[in-house]
Amino acid sequence: MMSDKSDNTLYKKVLVFSAATRIFHWLRALSILVLIVTGFYIANPFLQGPSSSNVLLMGWVRFVHVVFGFIFIAVTVSRCYMFVFSRSSRNERRSLLDVFSIKSWIIQIKSYFWVGHLKHQGVYGPLQYMTYLFLTLVAILMGITGLVLYAADFHLGLGGWLQTPALWIQHMMGGLADVRLWHSRLMWVFIVFILVHVYLVIWTSLRFNHNGVDLMVSGKNYVPCDKDDHHNQ
Repeated sequence: MMSDKSDNTLYKKVLVFSAATRIFHWLRALSILVLIVTGFYIANPFLQGPSSSNVLLMGWVRFVHVVFGFIFIAVTVSRCYMFVFSRSSRNERRSLLDVFSIKSWIIQIKSYFWVGHLKHQGVYGPLQYMTYLFLTLVAILMGITGLVLYAADFHLGLGGWLQTPALWIQHMMGGLADVRLWHSRLMWVFIVFILVHVYLVIWTSLRFNHNGVDLMVSGKNYVPCDKDDHHNQ
């Protein structure tokens, strides 16, 4: 426990995110960063002229993009499974209660205008929960379009197994060019999210003395002790 000298409030350390959740978070962050950089290069190979016959660099960039693409898909599937079935994600599931509470929405929106404090039953407020839900749907669509593009280039092994569903999705989306276009558009959703996410994590940490920046490293946060904690000391 620790105390705040300004008001003598005692705080206790509480585990918010499990080790698995933190590992998947940083794996996803790393994969998104690598995919954005390699994706930009694949779309516009700025490191070599168009007349160059050296295609090895592009081959390695595409290889790295594919590897981290599968890491991204694996993390997305794992996090969806954990959210539904893992005991360590029960606090995340509790956040759904705030989504259906008008009061919780008002409290969170007011806090962004420097009115009041953040209060929610789970890990996330309702706006955060809906944002992460939307981002999960975008991640699923990004993975699907990525697999369609993978199957278009690799016709053996996994690519061969994906041919039939990939061709169906490709036809449904209007052709391979449209699949590539939507794949690129979804990338910009992640770019915008990263900028807003980093800003809000730092802002929330400073605004509410919240352990937000370190939360995905240690997994722990400091919360005020309740009366039972005081009596047990």
